[in-house]
Amino acid sequence: MIAARGRGGATGRLRIAVPKGALFGDSVDALARAGFDTGTLAEPGRRLIVETADADFIIAKPTDVPVYVAYGAADCGIAGRDVLVEAGLEVVELVDLGFGGCRFVVAESEDATGLDERYALTGVLRVATKYPRIASAHFAERGVQIEVVKLNGNIELAPLIGIADVIVDITATGTTLRQNRLRIIEDVLPSTARFVGNPVAVRTDERVLALASALSSGSVESTEAGGPAPRNESE
Repeated sequence: MIAARGRGGATGRLRIAVPKGALFGDSVDALARAGFDTGTLAEPGRRLIVETADADFIIAKPTDVPVYVAYGAADCGIAGRDVLVEAGLEVVELVDLGFGGCRFVVAESEDATGLDERYALTGVLRVATKYPRIASAHFAERGVQIEVVKLNGNIELAPLIGIADVIVDITATGTTLRQNRLRIIEDVLPSTARFVGNPVAVRTDERVLALASALSSGSVESTEAGGPAPRNESE
């Protein structure tokens, strides 16, 4: 277990990691519904740590949130399930917040033919993705041998320029895939934003579980009111 280090425990200020980008606005709204003063957080300017009367908010790159929480730099935070699964770090998932909805899919070119035959001939499927852990786990469960091509952007290009047979990527509506003449052939896993805690903080700091309870209530209210928009596919 990665223990929290250099923190004041329940007697210190609560530190909450908030993801910048597509999940930021809904995260701020969720924290406001949970009772936090988020006026300064909503307009942080260039500040990466926003101190309020309630807590210190760490504004983080989404993929860094589970790192900060696992290592105890933050007591808790908000991150997409996709980020949490890919990171594979020891954090405690406390609440499904319901926003930022998307799903992992396997997609191929609309012009692709003979994929099964090529796999039978070569014994390996070439998969382009930003998420090698998730892609590898998915195909391992199916007993399919793959070669991962790790890319950092424009995953849709990979089948079109011939460097991969398929891609594993996130989509909310499928629009970006269709615009690039790709078709979904498998679902991998759904993803929404989650509230997570450091394992030590969850056990020793009652404020983390209290926040989880408040966020859970706020999430239910938001869902009943129609819920927030899904994550932008360009993120």
